[in-house]
Amino acid sequence: MTFQLDSRLDGDTIPIGDLPLSSVLLLNDARFPWFVLVPRVPDVSEFTDLTDEQAVQLMDEIRIATRVMMELSKPDKVNVGALGNIVTQLHVHVIGRYRSDPAWPGPVWGHGTKTPYPAHAVTALIERASALFAAA
Repeated sequence: MTFQLDSRLDGDTIPIGDLPLSSVLLLNDARFPWFVLVPRVPDVSEFTDLTDEQAVQLMDEIRIATRVMMELSKPDKVNVGALGNIVTQLHVHVIGRYRSDPAWPGPVWGHGTKTPYPAHAVTALIERASALFAAA
């Protein structure tokens, strides 16, 4: 069985690169700096579906993504969550939050309408994020 990214995640995100366990994606919504980590393990929907080693690796990767988010976007707070109510494939959101963002202090899910990144902005953002992940 091979890993395949859920079609909804594929449609809503832009690839940044890969960590040892997870693909790192950028949610294509310029309102919020937002990474999505997706473990490249087939048929996994819950943290408990991972092996102990994979679970430790994912936690390490969440910590890396949080540090990259802090360096990249300088948010007031970083939210980390794994809901999976709509997309059941295990994935973890790492979201930079600002007291000035349109959803603060509430959750970002379902708030307003997504604003895709302009092409020139997303290219620069991906390059900088990729470099930060590579250095982590």
